[in-house]
Amino acid sequence: MNEIFHAVFSTDGLVLGTLVPFLFVLTVVVFVHEMGHYLVGRWCGIGAKAFSIGFGPEIIGFNDSRGTRWKLCAIPLGGYVKFVGDMNATSSQPSSEEVEALSDDERKVAFHTQPIWKRAATVVAGPLFNFLLTIAVFAVLFSIYGRPVYEPMVAEVTAGSPAAAAGIMPGDRFVSVDGSKVETFADVQRLVSGRAGDSITFVMLRGGKEITVTATPRLMEQQDALGNKAQVAVIGVVNNKELGQPRLITYSPAGAVGAAVQETGHVIQRTGQFLQRFVVGREDKCQLGGPIKIAKMSGQAAKLGFELLVQLVAYLSVGIGILNLLPIPPLDGGHLLFYGVEAVIRRPVSERMMEMAYRSGLILVLGFMGFVFWNDLFGC
Repeated sequence: MNEIFHAVFSTDGLVLGTLVPFLFVLTVVVFVHEMGHYLVGRWCGIGAKAFSIGFGPEIIGFNDSRGTRWKLCAIPLGGYVKFVGDMNATSSQPSSEEVEALSDDERKVAFHTQPIWKRAATVVAGPLFNFLLTIAVFAVLFSIYGRPVYEPMVAEVTAGSPAAAAGIMPGDRFVSVDGSKVETFADVQRLVSGRAGDSITFVMLRGGKEITVTATPRLMEQQDALGNKAQVAVIGVVNNKELGQPRLITYSPAGAVGAAVQETGHVIQRTGQFLQRFVVGREDKCQLGGPIKIAKMSGQAAKLGFELLVQLVAYLSVGIGILNLLPIPPLDGGHLLFYGVEAVIRRPVSERMMEMAYRSGLILVLGFMGFVFWNDLFGC
C-alpha cells in the first residue's frame, strides 16, 4: 500500500509529479487565451454567458453580477467563452431562426449582431493574449536571471560534417547566416535548427577577412533541456568556453521587455517554419505530440525547476496561439477567414456554406487531434 501511495502522490509520482504540473501549464495557457476573448468582447459591448476552463460536466462555478457563469469543468483539455447569441461553444454562426429567438436586449449585445471589426477583434484577442503571455514570461525571466550567451565562434568541426565539407575551420567566427546577422552562438543554432536539407549561406570571419561558404544542415538526434530526444538540423560545429567567452547579459525592465518581444518573435517564426515544413513532409512527425506528451514534458520540467516549467508555459502558449490562427473552422483563424470574406462581399457567408465549412474544419481538427494522440500512444 505504501508503495502505491508513493507512486501516485509523491513528487515523482503520477499526481504531484505529472498531473499537477500538466494542469498548471495547460490551465494557465487556456485561461489567458479565453480571457483575451472575454476582455476584448466585453470592451466591444458583447455579452458573455459562460467562461469555462475545460469541457464536459461542471465541477464548480459561480455567476457574476453581469450574469456570466464562470466554471471549471471535468475535462481539462481546453476552454471556451460563450457569448450571447452563441448556440454552442465554438461561436459558430447561428441560424436566422435562432437569431430571431433572441430578445431585443440580447440582440443588442449578441456576438453575431456586432460589426465585423468587433467580432474580429474579439476573436483575434485569444491568440494575441497567448503571445502577450509569452512576452510576459520571457520578460520576467530575463529580468530575474538575465541571459547567458556565447560568442558565435567555432571551436571544433566534426569530421565528415556539412561544416567540414563547406570548409569551415576552428577559430572561424560566424558573421551572418543567410543574410541574418548573428551576435551569439544561439543565433546560429536558431537559424540552422529548422533548416535540414536547405542550402544555407554563411559569412565567416577568418584572420580579419570575411569569407562566404555554403552548407546544408542535416538532422541529428539530440537531447533537449528536458532530456527528450529530438531531431535537430546541425552543420557539425561545436563551441566551448575558451573561444565562446560565455557572459551573462542583464536587462533593465524596459530592456527585458524588448528582448522578450524579440525572443517571442523568434519562437513564432520557428514554429511557423516548422508547421510549413511539416505539411510538406520535411519534418519528423514525432516532433508533434498531444496531451500525453505535454503532460510528460510538464512533469520533467517541474522536476528540473519552476523556471523550466514557466518556460514550457511560454512555448506552449505560442503554439496554441499559432494553431488557433490557422484558417480552419472552428478555430479562431476560421472565424477570421469568414469575417474577411464577409468584409469583401459585404454580406455574411451563407448558412449552407458556413455549415459545410464547419463540418469540414471539424473533421480536420479531429483528425489532427487523433494524429497527435496516436503519436503519444503508439507512433513514436
